Amino acid sequence: MKNRLLLSLITIFISATSVFADDNVTISGYVKSAETGEGLIGSTIYVEELETGTATNAYGFYSLTLPKGAYTVRYSYIGYENILLPTELLADNTKDIELQPASTEMDEIVIRSEAEDKNIRKAVMGVTKLSPKETKMIPVILGEQDILKTIQLLPGVSSGIEGTSGFYVRGGGVDQNLIVLDEAPVYSASHLMGFFSVFNSDAIKDLELYKGNAPANYGGRLSSILDIQMNDGNSKKFAASGGLGLLSSRLTLESPIVKDKGSFIISGRRSYADMFLIFSKNKTQKKTDLYFYDLNVKANYKINDKNRVYLSGYLGRDVFNIDELFALKWGNKTGTFRWNHVFNNKLFLNSSLIYSNYDYGFGYNFSNNMIYIKSGIQDFNWKEDFQYYINSKNTLKFGFNAIYHTYSPGKINAEKDDLFNSIFMGKKQAWEGAAYVSHELNLSDHFSVSYGLRYSGFIAVGPDTVYTYNADDEITNTEAFSKGDVIQKYGTLEPRATFNFILNKQNSIKFSYARNAQYVHLLSNSSASLPTDVWIPSSKNVKPQVADQLAAGFFRNFKKNMFETSVEVYYKSLKNQIDYQNGAEILLNKNVESQLVFGEGRAYGVELYLKKRTGKLTGWIGYTLSRTEKSMDEIDNGDWFPAKQDRTHDVSVVGMYQLNEKWNLSANWVYNTGNAVTFPSGKYSVDGFTVPVYTKRNGYRMPDYHRLDIGATYTPKKKKRFESSWNFSVYNAYGRRNAFSITFRENENNPTQTEAVRLALFQMIPSVTYNFKF
Repeated sequence: MKNRLLLSLITIFISATSVFADDNVTISGYVKSAETGEGLIGSTIYVEELETGTATNAYGFYSLTLPKGAYTVRYSYIGYENILLPTELLADNTKDIELQPASTEMDEIVIRSEAEDKNIRKAVMGVTKLSPKETKMIPVILGEQDILKTIQLLPGVSSGIEGTSGFYVRGGGVDQNLIVLDEAPVYSASHLMGFFSVFNSDAIKDLELYKGNAPANYGGRLSSILDIQMNDGNSKKFAASGGLGLLSSRLTLESPIVKDKGSFIISGRRSYADMFLIFSKNKTQKKTDLYFYDLNVKANYKINDKNRVYLSGYLGRDVFNIDELFALKWGNKTGTFRWNHVFNNKLFLNSSLIYSNYDYGFGYNFSNNMIYIKSGIQDFNWKEDFQYYINSKNTLKFGFNAIYHTYSPGKINAEKDDLFNSIFMGKKQAWEGAAYVSHELNLSDHFSVSYGLRYSGFIAVGPDTVYTYNADDEITNTEAFSKGDVIQKYGTLEPRATFNFILNKQNSIKFSYARNAQYVHLLSNSSASLPTDVWIPSSKNVKPQVADQLAAGFFRNFKKNMFETSVEVYYKSLKNQIDYQNGAEILLNKNVESQLVFGEGRAYGVELYLKKRTGKLTGWIGYTLSRTEKSMDEIDNGDWFPAKQDRTHDVSVVGMYQLNEKWNLSANWVYNTGNAVTFPSGKYSVDGFTVPVYTKRNGYRMPDYHRLDIGATYTPKKKKRFESSWNFSVYNAYGRRNAFSITFRENENNPTQTEAVRLALFQMIPSVTYNFKF
């Protein structure tokens, strides 16, 4: 029934095109960079006489239907020279455009990617679009440019704990963010226990963050979608770029396969902290491995004017070994094959086959026997996405996808004997799929709407053994399922819509609603995503999480769009939220579902944003006032309690100043309320042992967090084929001892007293990085 509803909606939308007059014609094509040949995502195509236009999609393709006539069409993209093209449209026309890079470097500092007043005109909310060029000046830890650290400076987005790349969006947990790289999900986006992300900025072209109200073609997570696109490679000439830093170095090579028809890019990065350890006098440190690496590759080829194929992949790994005492390894592998097909000047198709694999393993020496624990998750995904450009005021998107998940919650292997081989949690398999339709409609110069419907489904399949538990966590029933047997089915209808009321050229009011369902869950007792966390699917005992989010916003631009401001408020209601019993055992627990408790959640807040786009001084100020709470019958008698990611206040101030042609100065200051945590409120002694007493869940707070980062970039005069820059930065410039963790111990001088011990990781870290390009 629900599938028939989707098909009926698609049929209605397509049949609506018959009402448009035959004297309309369509101009379509690709907008590319004249320097590299890459498609420019979000380029603006604007017809001045009609005051209408469109933007290119994720592949640089556009389609615009207009009445027959003579027009001046403006093609524009940030950092590139505009083209004003007189065009006489008497019949359908294909027009590919190449834009030249702007003659000055000043444009690279402008913090925008599309039309200057897109935030006013477009029916989207809670969306941020960035490119690495726009973030390269922002100072970060150890000088390593990091797009995940950059989005943590935006309102509504909070960092995890000190230094980590895990983030919270509008009160959601780390696992409620879907991160995709060329459409492939990345389940653990961190290096070095989270201090760096896995995304090498040299290999990234574009990213878009949706804070809960994503279009209907996205789904699978409650809080956000982070869509990251890799560079396609230079189809004009060979190029190389890279950088040398204190912790890691990187190198990127790109070249045409056939000039103007195909290209490839290879980008690699490796850290070398372990190389300094070989000079240590400590024998254990000399035998310690501590490094990460990642490799991005991509190739594309234009078969003809209607067909282009892409093949991309990512491989990343972290290794941490201490002699023969301890070992920890984790990493991601992704692969994406895409075929773009243009049926005609109005209908565009992207077909994708996607592979993703995340695994981790750690080992420890137990009585001279090395014990290894392994876990992971693997996906195969098939997607079909259509875009139908009805006319300049109507765009229709529809499609489907199907994912086959394989979960490996945990297994133990021993080097010398089979003592631990009996601990095997078994693999779990599941199908996840969705079909969707969405419609962007400009009803008038003052009102536009983007709405859609998504139906998602989840089927857990055998082989597996399913347990039923009573209130005391005892097994009351065991049911075995053979391979292919259906264990449990779930389905969710996910409507969403955004309404935009344009008051005038400077002001608009927007409202949105979105429902999202999530069928995969991360089990973690930590404050941020760590490689030892365990992913599990929905099951008979674990229902899908569902979120309904309402949001409203006022948007205003000043001084010819030099300044952009917004105020957004949101309320999110969450069902089937997961938490843990007191003293829960998560890792390698075959009956881990018995350790979980379920209930409701709610998150609400207000986000304030002020951004300066142009001029020598650019940057933004963001402030979020929010609350995130949960309620479970088994915790605090069902009372509402703060979630661990609850943050009352979150402030970010980012500034970049172009001092002259060679020097750019930058700084950012952040402040947030400490995370909610559960600390012991007392203690008692039993037979000489001290037992802590816990009362309210998350009833205490970590100390408030704040720091200042400063940076400067020196760019020598560009030579004919070579350019370079030096980046100098100081992380935590005033040396704030922000708490990474707080533990409790007995006072050495008075054992009856308990004292808190703060662990601070980073204090005033200077760094220097040399970047080059030719």
